[in-house]
Amino acid sequence: MQHGKYRFIAGFLIVPLALYAIFVVWPFIQAIYYSFTDWTGLSPDFKMVGFDNYTRMLDDDVFWKSLQHSLVFALLLPLVTLGLALFFAFMLNVGGRRRKGAAITGVRGSGFYKIAYFFPQVLSIAIVALLFQFAYNPNDGVLNGTLKAVGLGGFQPNWLGDPDLALWCVMAVLLWSTVGFFVVLFSAGMASIPKDFYEAALLDGANRSTTFFRITVPLLWDTVQSGWVYMGILALGAEAFAAVQIMTVGPGGPDYSTTVLPLYVYQSAFRDANAAYATTIGVALLIVTLLFAAVVMRLGRRERLEF
Repeated sequence: MQHGKYRFIAGFLIVPLALYAIFVVWPFIQAIYYSFTDWTGLSPDFKMVGFDNYTRMLDDDVFWKSLQHSLVFALLLPLVTLGLALFFAFMLNVGGRRRKGAAITGVRGSGFYKIAYFFPQVLSIAIVALLFQFAYNPNDGVLNGTLKAVGLGGFQPNWLGDPDLALWCVMAVLLWSTVGFFVVLFSAGMASIPKDFYEAALLDGANRSTTFFRITVPLLWDTVQSGWVYMGILALGAEAFAAVQIMTVGPGGPDYSTTVLPLYVYQSAFRDANAAYATTIGVALLIVTLLFAAVVMRLGRRERLEF
């Protein structure tokens, strides 16, 4: 069994590792290299400028605003999304009324609710952003139209045009579009938890809240932790960029109130024709993402529970 073991393992690993090195590792190395140049992205000519781009970035007010908005997304969006997903999944799988022959049941029609929750995940984030852009329209959008219909015509916010509201409006769209995925994910995890655990806890006098925090969350913690990292990466990356790019004024406005780091990278590279500075911001985004993942994995470390 040991004969040729390492050649067998190497034969399986060499191709995926080579592809990963070419298409993932090497572009990161190139980005770090170009961040020390004055490359415009429009010409093959460039020269080394040392740490000039990093000095400029640290003095750039727009960069700090973008970093602040990205951190708000990375900290609040996973917290609210995973909290709602855990609550909905718990109610769908464990929160129903007791029925004959079963002390623990989900709500009636839980299968339909799972499909309804998951539906936004089927849609592209671009389509979702466009739909909500129309809904947020201050003149003939659904939200202001509903407020007018219920007698609140005097309260007609300019949702995406108000610097104090725009960022939260975008965050609400990301929340709506992603929470369903985690509802289904957590529901699958809860379905594998033996019902005997819940029934024994209820017989001992525990209520639903106690079973949620003492049984469900600990046994699902590995899934929750992975979801936290995944949601944070989405909030720092493509999902946030697409929503802000499509929905907001500018995009990134008004007055840079919704600019996030991925959008600022895109604007620096393609609007301002400064690819070197864009890669510098990209390096900062890489560091923030790695730090976020490391902090979540470190703070979420706990003894593994098995059942």
